[in-house]
Amino acid sequence: MKTVITGKDLLEAGFTEGPVIGFALTVLEKNELGIEPEALHALLKKLRDYPEEFLDDPILGSVAQKLVEEADAPADETIALKPNGEAYAVYGEDFIETGARLQMNIAMQLPVTMGGALMPDAHQGYGLPIGGVLATKNAVIPYGVGVDIGCRMALSIYDIPETHFNENLSKYKRELIAQTQFGAGAGFKGNHRSAHEVLENDLFNTIPFIASLKDKAWTQLGSSGGGNHFVEFGVISFAEDNALAGIAKGRYLALLTHSGSRGMGATIAGHYTKLAKELCKLPAEAVNLAYLPLDTDAGREYWAAMNLSGDYASACHEIIHAKMAKAIGANLLAKVENHHNFAWKENWKGEEVIVHRKGATPAAKGVLGIIPGSMTAPGFLVRGKGEEAAIQSASHGAGRQMSRTQASKSISKEAMRAVLKANDVMLIGAGLDEAPMAYKDIHQVMAAQTDLVETLATFTPRMVRMAADGSRED
Repeated sequence: MKTVITGKDLLEAGFTEGPVIGFALTVLEKNELGIEPEALHALLKKLRDYPEEFLDDPILGSVAQKLVEEADAPADETIALKPNGEAYAVYGEDFIETGARLQMNIAMQLPVTMGGALMPDAHQGYGLPIGGVLATKNAVIPYGVGVDIGCRMALSIYDIPETHFNENLSKYKRELIAQTQFGAGAGFKGNHRSAHEVLENDLFNTIPFIASLKDKAWTQLGSSGGGNHFVEFGVISFAEDNALAGIAKGRYLALLTHSGSRGMGATIAGHYTKLAKELCKLPAEAVNLAYLPLDTDAGREYWAAMNLSGDYASACHEIIHAKMAKAIGANLLAKVENHHNFAWKENWKGEEVIVHRKGATPAAKGVLGIIPGSMTAPGFLVRGKGEEAAIQSASHGAGRQMSRTQASKSISKEAMRAVLKANDVMLIGAGLDEAPMAYKDIHQVMAAQTDLVETLATFTPRMVRMAADGSRED
């Protein structure tokens, strides 16, 4: 039987986390050394300590060469950026803030960058701007994905007419409060916790750091975060038959949700961002874009944890939508879900790349998405056009035009109440930092991306629930 070598074996033999481990694993997977595990461990340790003695070895010589080069490299050497960044497409250039452009310019100088695009809802964030799309070669950037890993939109369209909602507002308000939980730290206890197969993921058993998050994940399963996360009832309007398969033109009650991977995802993001910064030394202006090569143990582990976070976020939406449909006695006509704050392996311009969409929606040809406005502005059910220059992406919303601090200081409660009344929206919770005026004009944003998506239906918010204190994710 062939002896299986893992990254852990190499670490125990004295190898340090980095590209050499990934290279060594590839070599050892392709070649059988034909010795017992104990002897193999001793051989690997000798290889690590005295690589010069193995330079002529037909199997291990290439690994030895990498080790020699690593030893000769200056300690903590800063990785140089490209002097001239790659070009990238910009949509909605007239209303994208300078900070977002500067951040994107730096991202395009990374040595692993293959391409990029800036969506019309873009604004400054940490590392990659929100609304930034970045394609890299064999590398994933934790802050290119973001803190709220796998954050997503989910839309359920019901067989309930608009008139029923209008005539039973108190019922819908009661269930919106009863079936949802919001805010940093919010969750469920005891028998109120939900079961879901996502909690059986093997990472909860094999990676101690992930295992330590399982109880928090179970507690918060089916809840929503703070900030701009919401659960809302609204009316979706189809102007044509079968714009979405099987749905006749008309107006239907719908539930729209926006939230992500809660405390588990935020903790995973923090852990691997710290690790990336330790392993990938970039100049000060690019430090938040530290990346993990996918042929290293650290890169593979983050990739697995990121995908778990995405599955967990999806499970949260699944539970919310199932609870709500049962509570209001609705039959489901259709459901659409899409996510952002994630990285995908995709083919772009004939090459496999890692596409980071931080606050951007996948919009490959035929792919459905939901692009919301604000609590009083319409959202849109869209179908992607697969625009190559945009790396098959679109905006994930209207995008902020005011920071949270600026909005809280400059918008009054009276002004917010007035705009809610004018748009016939009932609001449950939310702080002034989420006031509609803090966001860009969604119609302007949509006009800037007609090459990226086509609109199938319009969603008008009517009853919105958010975190009462406007809190951020925990």
